Amino acid sequence: MPIETTLNLGILAHIDAGKTSLTERLLFDHGAVPELGSVDAGSTRTDTGELERERGITIRTAVATFALGDDLQVNLVDTPGHPDFIAEVERALSVLDGAVLVLSAVEGVQAQTRVLMRSLRKLRLPTLIFVNKIDRAGARETGLLAEIRARLVPDIVPLSTVKHPGSPGARAVPEPLTRPDVRARVAEALAEHDDALLARLVDGALPAADELGEILAAQTAAGLAHPVLFGSALTGEGIPGLTAAVARFLRPPAADPDRPASGTVFAIERTPGGEKTAYLRLFSGRLRERDRVTFRRREPNGATSAFTGRVTGLERVTPPRPGGRGGGPHSARPAAVRSLDAGGIARLRWVPGIRVGDHLGEPPRPGGQQHFTPPSLETVVRPRQPGRETELHAALTALADEDPLIRTRPAAGGATSVLLYGAVQREVIAARLQRDFGVEAAFEPVTPVYFERPVAKGEALAEMDRQGLHDFWATVGLRVEPTAPGSGVSFIREDEWGVLPRAFHRAIEEAVFRTLEQGLYGWEVTDCRVTVFRARQHAPDSTAADFRHLTPQVLLRALRAAGSRLYEPCQTAEIEIPADTLSAVVGLLAGLGAGISQPVENGTAWSLTAELPTRLVQELTKALPGLTRGEGSLWARPGGDRPVRGRTPLRERFDGDPLDRDAYLRFLADRSLARASG
Repeated sequence: MPIETTLNLGILAHIDAGKTSLTERLLFDHGAVPELGSVDAGSTRTDTGELERERGITIRTAVATFALGDDLQVNLVDTPGHPDFIAEVERALSVLDGAVLVLSAVEGVQAQTRVLMRSLRKLRLPTLIFVNKIDRAGARETGLLAEIRARLVPDIVPLSTVKHPGSPGARAVPEPLTRPDVRARVAEALAEHDDALLARLVDGALPAADELGEILAAQTAAGLAHPVLFGSALTGEGIPGLTAAVARFLRPPAADPDRPASGTVFAIERTPGGEKTAYLRLFSGRLRERDRVTFRRREPNGATSAFTGRVTGLERVTPPRPGGRGGGPHSARPAAVRSLDAGGIARLRWVPGIRVGDHLGEPPRPGGQQHFTPPSLETVVRPRQPGRETELHAALTALADEDPLIRTRPAAGGATSVLLYGAVQREVIAARLQRDFGVEAAFEPVTPVYFERPVAKGEALAEMDRQGLHDFWATVGLRVEPTAPGSGVSFIREDEWGVLPRAFHRAIEEAVFRTLEQGLYGWEVTDCRVTVFRARQHAPDSTAADFRHLTPQVLLRALRAAGSRLYEPCQTAEIEIPADTLSAVVGLLAGLGAGISQPVENGTAWSLTAELPTRLVQELTKALPGLTRGEGSLWARPGGDRPVRGRTPLRERFDGDPLDRDAYLRFLADRSLARASG
């Protein structure tokens, strides 16, 4: 009989905290794999790529599954731990029902741990905390719990303790709610968010174990409490307690099978033969093989599109058959189930054009599209062997199916520009280009990515002249106005659809979004609303190309009339330094133009937070050891942005410069240039 309840569970951690090892342990202990895989040996089930096994890190999101008892299927979603792949993690979060955040009992709360917990709490995603590596030298318990409360999240509920931490004989000892002392401690913690429970405790009425367990489950589901368990993925110590907590406290939401099918594509992988497989999480409804479906997509620049096709291959992710070991994404295929119910995950094959982030049906979560932190660095890529520019561009476009945020655009001399999060991601892309596509690439040094925002409202109108003294058979009027930071780009038509053929309307919209990719200074324009307030044709002379070519001229005139400002991305740096070095470090930060928070004393050390441009973080990282005798620590994460100070940085244009009429018309007349820009 098939299992009816599915929990989509994310395993998240700072790099090297033991995330993939925990995934392997859970699969092995529940009969999903025949032997325990090892990160060091490169034999794990979820890190299947050659690069992942060589480097010992997770690069792409992977899915494996096991049965927990007779009534719960757990789909494990193993995510990258390195900050260069944070967008991959954020995409995975959008399809999860719950998460296990893994900490090392030795290193404790690390930079990426804090970034992940912020995201989990923002989404109010039910989260357990698993403290791994209790058998490693230097492992802690009491001090680590205090660190978690102070630096990660205060609302923790320890459900186990450790005997002999830091030794091979370390043991995780459960603390069951049947014990009155444990029940009293847990009830006191939960009363922080439950006035009725607090009143009962004041009256001396301690809830029974089962009732208190239900209260803990409810607060965990609401993201108000986080059970903490100790153990070792390597030895299996504490794993039974963790799986019991998963089953009891991470309960999947009720799915609605009667609503239209709605889901999200959160991962793409390719077989050695190049076949594309998409992982889809279904939130409502039902999907069957051969169904005709519509996927919707929102591009990083704000443009929206949709495509309809037939699902020619669907394979639901299911646990191994009873009595046999198998599972994982490759080592053993689940039974060929060709339909997918709400709450489950399936592999889709032969869906042309499908990409990470595509939505089936309506957006599945309240609030519509998920927001992902955009890359803040750019590099230019060229093939080392001349003449392979087209192959390189095609390969990078294929990689963008897996991560649309890397964004490709043409660069001088047939090169391609790519957006990045960091050096490790650049190395991974270079290695994949060579291994998967046979193209050896050279990367120029990374540079920061700037962006433009309008500061006021501006309009421009270009009309056809009665005497024919115009360049295009089209009339277009556009208005540009600023919107809230982080809102992206929206496109509105005030003119009715019927005044133009649909193809002409579409040409205007496409040209608007394409033009905003280069703005006035060559940088992308964001956080604005573009309104078409007038659009007219002259039949039968007008064509879609007239509107496509005129729109950039009108839009940039409107943007120039509105006025705009260039911004640069910033990073938030959390710094811990010895007390006697505070003055020197604050002086360095001030010299870098950083915004500095009030320093906080923490024993013999000081902690402070600073926000500074991304381009200056490396300078801070290099200078900090010398100022702090090597004792300073720095954790950086994506922050906000700020207006560019000093000279405005310009970026090379590839649209012929629509504000220069003569240059623009020459660009359009030279069809080879126009094709290269597309």
